[in-house]
Amino acid sequence: MNRPTLKTIGRYTALSAFVLSIAGVAAAAAGVRVNVTRSVPLGFYRTTDEPIHKGAYVIFCPPQRELFALALKRRYIEPGDCPGGSYPMMKRILAAKNDRVQIGPNGIVINGVAVPNSKPRPYDGAKRELPHFVGSGKIAAGDVIVVGESKVSFDSRYFGPIPRQQISTVVRPIVTW
Repeated sequence: MNRPTLKTIGRYTALSAFVLSIAGVAAAAAGVRVNVTRSVPLGFYRTTDEPIHKGAYVIFCPPQRELFALALKRRYIEPGDCPGGSYPMMKRILAAKNDRVQIGPNGIVINGVAVPNSKPRPYDGAKRELPHFVGSGKIAAGDVIVVGESKVSFDSRYFGPIPRQQISTVVRPIVTW
């Protein structure tokens, strides 16, 4: 029996990586996005031409604020090709224009209803103090509140509202787990 040589294994590995890269580029060109963070369910999503609305999963580049530079440095968000140097984020819009929102140490309350599991964590995994957004009032026409579905998601609990103009697209799940 012929056993594969390291050279042959290396060729197959390189070919497999090449094929997967091409498949990834083709999927991205077709509007497919992969989520590997805990902010929203893991899986495959497709971009849509739907208008931005409450309840939608969205992809956005974080605003260029000092807080996001710190988040990038601490790796709450990953490096990427957004203007501030991070990778686009994926979250769900929970509040928009005219919703009354309170964000504080006990979590998020929208129109008088507490958002489950929204109490911000005081420290990150490295025991560093997390920044917290504290505020209340009506959401302005140009802003939204975005929240992840994990207790550890870096979201509006920490950075507050984001401008709608930061959102590049609404996405819909294809397959999640």
